[in-house]
Amino acid sequence: MAQLARVKQAYTDEARRLAGRSITQLEQTNVTPDALTISGVALCIAGSVVVYFEYLGWALFLVGAALFVVGSILDILDGALARRRSFASPFGAFLDSTVDRVGEGFMLGAIGLVLMRSGSEWGVALAFAAMAGSFLVSYTRARAEALGLKGDVGIGSRAERVVVITAGLTLAPIHELVLPVTLALLTATAWLTVTQRVLAVRSQIRQR
Repeated sequence: MAQLARVKQAYTDEARRLAGRSITQLEQTNVTPDALTISGVALCIAGSVVVYFEYLGWALFLVGAALFVVGSILDILDGALARRRSFASPFGAFLDSTVDRVGEGFMLGAIGLVLMRSGSEWGVALAFAAMAGSFLVSYTRARAEALGLKGDVGIGSRAERVVVITAGLTLAPIHELVLPVTLALLTATAWLTVTQRVLAVRSQIRQR
């Protein structure tokens, strides 16, 4: 677990460095945070549609992965841009957290449909489990913060899930088991994170 924490910290530090550079460039444009939010979710949905039509050619997996990762990056940068420009608002935060679920839900749904087409029932079941887990990861954090508690613990936050999904889509043409294994990993990390957050909230409440 300590090794996973170190890997996550290194990944987080590098992501923050790249995000800081991107925000500096975005500040010099007229792009608004809401425009980034809408563009991000639109690209994620477009990526999921492309993945659904993977039977037309394996390259569609790569195109879908590219659209998804770019959309997810835009969706991550919108909040940072809002804070840098002092545009942050309750509605903007609400919209941002809402569309996060939309983009990821569409992609997991598309992967589930692809696996259903190939006859992998357990793969479809994993898609449902991964989707429920990813939604609960965000919900537990939101509920914890609404109570004035810290709820961002765990190894399966949105950024990590984006990396896992993108890697799975990129490697999907190699073997038919790549997508089910990707969903299994997502499911395991998501539900582990939910458990970690529930225990963390319980501990904080007891300390009060």
